[in-house]
Amino acid sequence: MKGFQLEFFTQQDRRHKGKQLSNWLLDVAQSHGIRGATVFTGAIGYGHDRRFHSAHFFELADQPVEVTMVVSEEESDRLFEFLLQEGVHMFYVKLAVEFGKIGLPD
Repeated sequence: MKGFQLEFFTQQDRRHKGKQLSNWLLDVAQSHGIRGATVFTGAIGYGHDRRFHSAHFFELADQPVEVTMVVSEEESDRLFEFLLQEGVHMFYVKLAVEFGKIGLPD
């Protein structure tokens, strides 16, 4: 199948509708029928503001977070339309990919 790998970048302390933004995005992906999504946390990084964000020993609020999913073109269109309606503000990367399954299920 042809589609897109979507990568959304945020921070641990970002929230939307009272919920951690990365978890909210996972819920949205699931409710939109997207087959899977993964959350990755980073040790350190910086964004458009050139300020470093990192996980500190006692405080994880500033820790970088990435949510990745692979979707069809139709799923991508529906998801971005919904995110625009929700007024969510975050950086993303959208890469054209080929995806599928190989081998026999376990």
